[in-house]
Amino acid sequence: MSKLTTLDRRTFLKSTSAALLASGAGVSFSSMAHAAETVHFSTWSAAVDLVQSHISAFEAANPDVKVSYSNAPWAQYRESMITKFVGGAPMDMLWVSDAWLPEWAEAGWLAPIDDYAELTKYNADTDDFSLQSMMYGGKQYGLTYYNDYIAFLYNEELLEKAGISAPPTTWDEVIEQSKAIKEKGLSAAPLMIGMAQESWLVEFLSTLVYSHGGRFVDADGNAIMGDPEGGAVAAARWLKKAIDEGVLPASCVETGELATLKTFGAGQNAFTLVAKYRLRMLNDPAQSAAAGKIKQALMPKGGEKGTNETIGYIRFFGMTPSAQATESKATATVKLMEWFGGKANGEYMLQKLLFKDLGLGFATKSLFDDPEIRDGYSVFGDVDLISQQQELARKKDVISSWFGEWNDINGAAWQRVILGQATPEEALRASGEAWDKLKSQA
Repeated sequence: MSKLTTLDRRTFLKSTSAALLASGAGVSFSSMAHAAETVHFSTWSAAVDLVQSHISAFEAANPDVKVSYSNAPWAQYRESMITKFVGGAPMDMLWVSDAWLPEWAEAGWLAPIDDYAELTKYNADTDDFSLQSMMYGGKQYGLTYYNDYIAFLYNEELLEKAGISAPPTTWDEVIEQSKAIKEKGLSAAPLMIGMAQESWLVEFLSTLVYSHGGRFVDADGNAIMGDPEGGAVAAARWLKKAIDEGVLPASCVETGELATLKTFGAGQNAFTLVAKYRLRMLNDPAQSAAAGKIKQALMPKGGEKGTNETIGYIRFFGMTPSAQATESKATATVKLMEWFGGKANGEYMLQKLLFKDLGLGFATKSLFDDPEIRDGYSVFGDVDLISQQQELARKKDVISSWFGEWNDINGAAWQRVILGQATPEEALRASGEAWDKLKSQA
């Protein structure tokens, strides 16, 4: 499906080997005289073949470094890493979710990378929300390899059949267009947003809050979500209105992200919120009945203070204190981190491979001007609009060491609003009180 035909693992490995032979940088008496430094690298079980091939290319280019690679399923990854941290298992570089950074940094399990200019030089080419998502306590803790944001998607065919000439630009217009589509019998549930209690829920809720001009907490980290003016109440009121108007079914509280993709991809819904990378799958005829009809629009604005902002999230390469224990270990780990999170042989190789193979997003601003990337995006989306929305992506303001516990409380509060068991004001007041209590105990 992708047009990135000039770049693949085999070509990369062959070109790397050829370069080594041409430069005489293969096995030498010097390299045999010193034991190779081993870097222990852990990831969750995603893109494993791609990661392993990139490691092989790295080891070919750096014969003085060996990589000990391990991975664990996403569902067990966080707990597996914490067990290793506590048990003192060897680990130097690893994949990190932005949601875990405060907890892991405060525990001393991650080490800042600010002293390594080989890594921080990439900051100038990294979009702002991604860079901010790797910062904690004024220090930077890694290099990103993947980012994405929540996108507003619509089914162009359903809009056209309803006589709608352009996608909505506000959340109120989303409701009005959804009502028109439903009245014409084109969809029983024109709007579908997965509100099940799962990891995606806070991404969708935060997107609604930010696009309504609100926030969960203030600059000092104190809860303002219950504030009708600058908090999250406006977004919750809109959500309840969508339920009451009959365009978003209350059963959305039992609908997860995968179930949403299934119904939206089948052409049963006109509007949804999902991660932007899903656009590739939704416009793939082999995976989606609605392929070719799914378009992206800028995030609708909510109310008078509304914005086109959305929520972004990242995954990044982190470094542990053990990686900095000796100069040789630090040098080897920095080399590996740059190879994966920066450039390999002068190119953003891993980022392009992840885009080609999986359609994953990237934090590297210059890649939006790369001809191969632009050609690849054109198959399933509007690259300029995708870039424009990414510039409006923001880091979630609730990332904290107590985020996980509060997140469950907050998700349940919003579900009560949807089910009519609490008013937006009541639910968000309770969520705010829980936040402040957990913050005081941290």
